[in-house]
Amino acid sequence: MVAPPRRGRPLPIEEPESGGLAPFLAEHRAGLGAVAVIAAASVLGWVIWSRVSESARVHADAILMPEAVELKGVAPWVRCDLKAEALRNASLDGGLPLDDPELSRRLARAFEMHPWVKLVVNVSPRHPAAARVEVLCREPVAMVGVKGGLLAVDAEGVVLPSGDFTAESASLYPRISGVESSPQGPEGSAWGDPVVEEGAALALAVGPEWKQLGLTECRPVGRPGFRRWELVGPPPRTILFGSAPGRETPGEPLAAAKIARLRALEADPAADESNGPLDLTQETGDAAAAPIPSIPSP
Repeated sequence: MVAPPRRGRPLPIEEPESGGLAPFLAEHRAGLGAVAVIAAASVLGWVIWSRVSESARVHADAILMPEAVELKGVAPWVRCDLKAEALRNASLDGGLPLDDPELSRRLARAFEMHPWVKLVVNVSPRHPAAARVEVLCREPVAMVGVKGGLLAVDAEGVVLPSGDFTAESASLYPRISGVESSPQGPEGSAWGDPVVEEGAALALAVGPEWKQLGLTECRPVGRPGFRRWELVGPPPRTILFGSAPGRETPGEPLAAAKIARLRALEADPAADESNGPLDLTQETGDAAAAPIPSIPSP
């Protein structure tokens, strides 16, 4: 017997596994796209921030800020914040580009305009953004009596900031009385009155003798065009100084000779005042009798 042919069994078809990479990507396509976008944005943000921060750092090094300005020469009698006031008044307190070709001139001008500054000695810009400014300050020599109080002046009769003085500190300076005018300009400008100019020059010339002799005041006397000055101290001390320094009339002793008399009076207060108020416009006996030395003829 012939055996019937065997039927072949169908080959099993293997179904693909459900956990492969392709199905995962297909299933999470939206989420992965979002992650990719975030990652790209992060990288781009880092690149941009690196460039911006570097630019900001370079920019900061190129701007001169007030705190980077070093100020030298501020006198001890100046109580205000001179640097802050000078930069603020010149609208430079917000910073100034270091590459500005007018930087030194603008800084110098800012300080020159301050009433305490007599002279800007030097301006030196530096890198990174910094500068050094050296100034020479005006020095008060007297207080001018005006209606309602006192105004300080320097040796040239320039009006100084009154806000920097207290009643106590103002009392340390000689007083110029007999001034009928008012300042013709703001603080930092000349008073504009020859009486004030002469009184300031006199206060400077007398110098330390003010305190040594207890002098407190100088006042003009005489008629217009022939003005003389008196030095006043505790009663009954009144000394006729005469013309202001540099304005002596013919035959009148120079200021240096008058100051020498004041120094002698300091050593022996009764010597010159025993016969009444001291008159410095008159030569002493010894000085009057002394011959004037002549220049030898060749």
